[in-house]
Amino acid sequence: MSLVVFSGKLAVAGKALEPGIPLWKIVPLRDENGRPLADFMLLIPKLRQQPQHYIDATIGNIQQAVEQYREVVFANLNLAINVLWVSVKSRPGIILELVASIQERVPEAVLVAQQRV
Repeated sequence: MSLVVFSGKLAVAGKALEPGIPLWKIVPLRDENGRPLADFMLLIPKLRQQPQHYIDATIGNIQQAVEQYREVVFANLNLAINVLWVSVKSRPGIILELVASIQERVPEAVLVAQQRV
């Protein structure tokens, strides 16, 4: 398995683009040292239904957020299902920091998480 290095460009898939490769085939599982990566999903409700300028601005805002973190290894926005997937090198608190940074720029973004019982 090869590592997909975050190139500084957010991968975007959706109705305006051809269907992409399924995430389970391209999402990296380990970093270059073999350590497991952490990942999370954010739902951005109704994003694909927005005007193109709004979608472009949202993509730019997400891009700004993920560029601040050297731990980001992979980021993919699927407009067909309004989901942002991000994989990061593990570090205590990185997911909450990154989610907060994205939500600061895209307030409608909602973390998809398991509810505590």
